[in-house]
Amino acid sequence: MVGIINGVMTVLGMATFLGIVWWAWSAGRAEANRQASMLPFALSEEFHEDTNTGGSHE
Repeated sequence: MVGIINGVMTVLGMATFLGIVWWAWSAGRAEANRQASMLPFALSEEFHEDTNTGGSHE
């Protein structure tokens, strides 16, 4: 009985994994994947020099 449960859980786990892979590589996700791949290169506003704030950082 334990072997059947282990087999069923393995099949469910494999089906879940393959479903996630299929979803991630589907054609409908191409644009979202492209945008996500560019996130490491996007600078947030905190790294831009702001000359209007004045004051010193001493």
